[in-house]
Amino acid sequence: MIKVLIADDQMMVREGFSVLLGAMPDIEVVGEAVNGVEAVARVRDLNPDVVLMDIRMPEMNGIDATREIAAAATATKVLVLTTFDLDEYVYEALRAGASGFLLKDASARQLADGVRVVAAGEALLAPSVTRRLITEFSKLSDTPRLPAAQNPGAYGELTDRETEVLVLIAQGLSNAEIAERLVVAESTIKTHVSRILVKLGLRDRTQAAVFAYEARLVTPG
Repeated sequence: MIKVLIADDQMMVREGFSVLLGAMPDIEVVGEAVNGVEAVARVRDLNPDVVLMDIRMPEMNGIDATREIAAAATATKVLVLTTFDLDEYVYEALRAGASGFLLKDASARQLADGVRVVAAGEALLAPSVTRRLITEFSKLSDTPRLPAAQNPGAYGELTDRETEVLVLIAQGLSNAEIAERLVVAESTIKTHVSRILVKLGLRDRTQAAVFAYEARLVTPG
């Protein structure tokens, strides 16, 4: 069973998502939180696989809560909830360690599939939305970059193939899609991804995608 924590300050949202996810045979809603402070505490107590995290909450917002959860080096993944896709706060949440995001008007199937994807260790990066989002805000001159992206030579340790894989990650491709594109085994791509994360000091493939944009390995378009 995939254990899920729902963090949102609106009771109707929490209850609605609880009902939708609770109907899935492989997902269990283990708790709820009404703000970021409570979300961090509940993650510590319940150790969920995935947190559905609203961004705008009282006391502590979803970005700061995501950052604390990521800093705690737990296995918990964060899936950000937002009401509209081109949201600078979503971009900051991805940089803080979120594994992806969903719109709050997502269907029950999209919600459940999103939880499963993130729980499996993949990034929920819809190319049509996330690439546009990351590109838009990585172009801003006053946007602080990930520590690794602040060093122009940070990706110099990557092999040519690892760099190629990194670019495809930023384009929103899954491991299976990258493997098909490069005509190699999916297990080989997983190895490349692991090495990329270690070499760049990044948490997951979502931050790898952000890094690729911030380091200008992927150009807007």
